Amino acid sequence: MPEPRVDLNSDLGESFGSWTMGDDEALLALVSSANVACGFHAGDPLTMLRTARTAVKNAVAVGAHPAYRDLAGFGRRFLDLNAEELYGDVLYQLAALDGILRTAGAELGYVKPHGALYNRIAVDPGQAAAVCAAVGDFRPGLPVLGLPGSAIEAACLEAKVPFFREAFVDRGYLPDGTLVPRTAEGAVLHDAEAIAQRAVRMVLEGVVEAVDGSLVQLRPDSLCVHGDTPGAVQMAAAVRTALTEAGVRVERFS
Repeated sequence: MPEPRVDLNSDLGESFGSWTMGDDEALLALVSSANVACGFHAGDPLTMLRTARTAVKNAVAVGAHPAYRDLAGFGRRFLDLNAEELYGDVLYQLAALDGILRTAGAELGYVKPHGALYNRIAVDPGQAAAVCAAVGDFRPGLPVLGLPGSAIEAACLEAKVPFFREAFVDRGYLPDGTLVPRTAEGAVLHDAEAIAQRAVRMVLEGVVEAVDGSLVQLRPDSLCVHGDTPGAVQMAAAVRTALTEAGVRVERFS
């Protein structure tokens, strides 16, 4: 049998000015892919540049983490944009990060939308199509990372944009495979060892236990540890160790 493999990603570059979010340097020593904020929900030019340089130094793939233009709400509030507005906003964010990456000797590796936008394009075909069009027009062959069985996966399939499936080791799941809303109990998990074993099961068995005890089927190409979750570094380290001990190779998908 071929050696099982999976990517390990984290949402990074989310500091803003003198305000610090997470421990990017420590996480970039553990993950294989970094979803870097592009300034709309978090991040700023200098943070993007520093994150890009550190990622390149650690041979970590860099993906754009575009969001709704919602800095005050950290991109977790839905904005009612039409398709053209959303297309332009996503395109702007991809171009900004790609330009910074090129000065660091790399280029954009993939796209993973953030927060409310990520959740919306999982169920809204119109907004999913707008995001997919922006990615495909920016650079043919640029992959999207998203939720399995979602509207964005369907849009990418139709537009022939490469799509990779993601699972969240530190978030609760509903029985339909979507994430528990952050306002609900059980949305965010914190036990590093339990999260690590959950990650191994996701990869080797292709399932995750939902909040009601049922099993959700998934075959993730990438596992996410949120950089803004308290204890994120300890979680990522535990996940990486558990995967390695289970014979799973951690490597970038893009």
